[in-house]
Amino acid sequence: MITVNNTTKKFGKLIALNNVSATLSKGECIALIGPNGSGKTTLAKCILGMIVPDSGSITFNGKNILQDWRYREHLGYMPQIGRYPENMSIGQILNMMKDIRGTKDHHPFDEDLINAFNIPTLLNKRMRTLSGGTTQKVSAALAFLFNPNVLILDEPTAGLDPLASEILKEKIILEKRRGKLVIITSHILSELDDLVTQVIYMQDGNLLFHKSIDLLRKDTGEEKLSKAIATLMKSK
Repeated sequence: MITVNNTTKKFGKLIALNNVSATLSKGECIALIGPNGSGKTTLAKCILGMIVPDSGSITFNGKNILQDWRYREHLGYMPQIGRYPENMSIGQILNMMKDIRGTKDHHPFDEDLINAFNIPTLLNKRMRTLSGGTTQKVSAALAFLFNPNVLILDEPTAGLDPLASEILKEKIILEKRRGKLVIITSHILSELDDLVTQVIYMQDGNLLFHKSIDLLRKDTGEEKLSKAIATLMKSK
């Protein structure tokens, strides 16, 4: 579905991505992890078309994304910190996004999270009055709203209360089973144990390994993702 080919991105002297290659397939939930500054957010933003690589290419269903911007219609993105016009209400934000994206070529709206998070009771609340957790719920609801084939979720459970976090995790598992590709960047590895099928680990702009969770557990003898990765990194 998404192929990253020898992709490099520099910001001044900083090499954010160093000749990174990876194949990301539908029906997978892929954890994109690594320490701060490892390049994972840069890679996610290159896939989203928000950052243009200096070299290499990224294809979506075989087409170079730089020559086919309409691929973005198939993506849902949840930023780590959502920024919205402060004076608009939640209802106005949802309606604005529906107007911008349009409904002509889309499946019916996916309002599972809007309902599960009780957002209909908050539609008149202004964005500036919302807590960080409620803003995260709006961001999550928007990411899934247009029924995208690919979901890119940046620290999705950060700021969510335990119940909301479980609701979101159940939704991610459901969409993966429906054949969607889900890419999650996260520091909270314990949140990923039940979700992910593959792990991409990055450090200093390099992709150190891309393994299935089953192989990672087998290679390290550890069930928990955090321990498996710690064991693997110690052996390098």
